[in-house]
Amino acid sequence: MTGSDPTMAEIAAAVEVGRAGDRVSARDRLTALWERIGTGGDPLHRCALAHYAADVADDVHQELCWDERALAAADEVTDERARELDPALRIAGFYPSLHLNLADVHRRLGNDGSARWHLQQAAERVEALPADGYGAMIRSGIERCGERLARGDRSVPG
Repeated sequence: MTGSDPTMAEIAAAVEVGRAGDRVSARDRLTALWERIGTGGDPLHRCALAHYAADVADDVHQELCWDERALAAADEVTDERARELDPALRIAGFYPSLHLNLADVHRRLGNDGSARWHLQQAAERVEALPADGYGAMIRSGIERCGERLARGDRSVPG
């Protein structure tokens, strides 16, 4: 999927570094890529990079900033551009996860109104998710985030 797109390959490599446990190196690599891509760069690159940078952010406010960048960039991505990366991709399928991430970070910050709004946006877009493990994971995440929000739970999901 990323083989013909060197920037996506760099993003994927940084993500793997983070998943292997080296969050600092992953964060440094993603930040350097963000500086190279710039705020006017390819929106698909910006969306993917910001989405993953949120996962390795130092604190919840940085995470919120990255999640907001990912959503803003998604609004600029066309289906045609997404299909250049993978013929099966549609940008609509990105939104449930992007809104879920924003709902969760707002929940942890105590911004319940914003959390509810993003949770509703995620739930309204689940039909765009594939009927596979990824889709099930996002659907389940929406449900769990809603339960935490209803309880007033501000903890980081674990």
